[in-house]
Amino acid sequence: MATARARRAPSGSPRRPPGGVAGTARRSADALGGEQPGRPEPAEGSGAPERQGPGQTDSGAAGAVDLGAALTPADGIPAVVLPPEGGPWQDRMRAMLRLPSTERPAPPGDRSAVAGGGGGSVPRVLDLTLRIGELLLAGGEGAEDVEAAMFGVAFAYGLARVEPTVTFTLLGISYQPSLTETPHTMSRTVRRRGTDYTRLAAVFHLVDGITAHEVTLEEAYRRLADIRRNRHPYSSWVLTGAAGLLAGAASVLVGGGPLIFVLAALAAMLGDRLAWLLAARGLPEFYQFAVAAMPAAAMGVLVGHYGHWIPGATNLQSSAVITGGLFALLPGRALVAAVQDGLTGFYITASARLLEVVYLIVGIVIGVTLVLYVGVHSGARLNPDQALRAYDRPWVQLPAAMVLTLAFAVLLQCERKVLVIATLNGGVAWTVFGVLHQRAGGNQVVCTAAAAGLVGLFGQLMARYRFVSVLPYVTAAIGPLLPGSATYFGLLALTQQHQSAALSQLTKAAALALALAIGVNLGNEIARLALRVPGSAGPRRAAKRTRGF
Repeated sequence: MATARARRAPSGSPRRPPGGVAGTARRSADALGGEQPGRPEPAEGSGAPERQGPGQTDSGAAGAVDLGAALTPADGIPAVVLPPEGGPWQDRMRAMLRLPSTERPAPPGDRSAVAGGGGGSVPRVLDLTLRIGELLLAGGEGAEDVEAAMFGVAFAYGLARVEPTVTFTLLGISYQPSLTETPHTMSRTVRRRGTDYTRLAAVFHLVDGITAHEVTLEEAYRRLADIRRNRHPYSSWVLTGAAGLLAGAASVLVGGGPLIFVLAALAAMLGDRLAWLLAARGLPEFYQFAVAAMPAAAMGVLVGHYGHWIPGATNLQSSAVITGGLFALLPGRALVAAVQDGLTGFYITASARLLEVVYLIVGIVIGVTLVLYVGVHSGARLNPDQALRAYDRPWVQLPAAMVLTLAFAVLLQCERKVLVIATLNGGVAWTVFGVLHQRAGGNQVVCTAAAAGLVGLFGQLMARYRFVSVLPYVTAAIGPLLPGSATYFGLLALTQQHQSAALSQLTKAAALALALAIGVNLGNEIARLALRVPGSAGPRRAAKRTRGF
């Protein structure tokens, strides 16, 4: 495998800047496997003068401009180490994507669909690649993993010189057999996006079989059609019940009792059915989230206004009802994917995902704020001082956090065999957060990031062990850490004209959300960096090199 390294002059000869035009031409010719047409390269040590670029002089002349030294280190650009064939396909494909197309190793000829099926199979391979990428992107997978999967499929079927491109709603792929042939370019638009981690796992298993050269092109098309036809593992009413269970567990997590659990669950289930009704009528998600947030807020207002009339019910926390409803609606999955895309260099996709998160949160804010405004002006007893109370009952909160994680995993349509592992991961996350924040008195944002980092680490370990996506093991596990309470108290302070308190609480909610996303991504990267694939020559190079060094 050719590697781009800085040229060194023979001993005894003056060292020349590596950034000249001739040097660049020679490196390009070497990378293409031949000499530059019409300009033969002089033999080393022959004394032939090297042609220089405009405005460039010999290295010994005064005023020489060493452009290469400013862009490339003296020892050259470090080589990208390819993991062995037996390792996870994600690591190998990410490493190959960082190589120029002319330096990638060629696929084995006997495994190439193009070599065996002629040029007519190239459009079919590209079409299959785009269809697989569409399912992954629509399921919420990060742009880096989608690109790695697309390249892995194309490379397995014999197309090495491909360049996949992923944005928020558009996927493209280009294949050029050689420099003298016309490239093949195709694209596909993601029209519908939905959360189904069972389908996502099936696509990952398909890509794993393709990259292991165990699935032919026809079999891949047939399996992909089966994945598309498969129904969701849980019905809409099961999802509605899971939404209610999630809201009830979240209300217990922040101090609610059995009655608050029931009220929060009923409000969340009503909001979920209203959202299903609006979705069936074709209304955008913005309005669905706004309407789904209203029942929980209305139930909280009713508890604050008439709670003291309930016999035997004392100290009912209306804030716990509304907080539980917010836990069921906050777009934690989209936020994690957005920050992950930004940290891995896909800034356009990250910006689009963040804008989606902002729109969904604004919809929730509008729905909750309208109800709170009416409730405050009608005399409901909504106490913002509850934000200062610390609820610390670990033997109640830990089971509630695990139930919340389980319900969240069902809402994400995770496989049944994943539910137990995701639930345990959520319990570990809440335990770490409780020990660091409630017992040790650490900063809430830092403790949230530490717990989320552990979630990402464990999730990456399970994903690498099972050769699947990390999302089913991570997204549900961060559910107990979502900033539901801070969001509610910020909105309440806003409706009560307490701008400074509102700004403080909403800023805290944003900081907690970013800490969650960054912590999960950092845990993933630590797992990839620390776990070397057996037989690899060096550690994984996770960062994109954008300045030449």
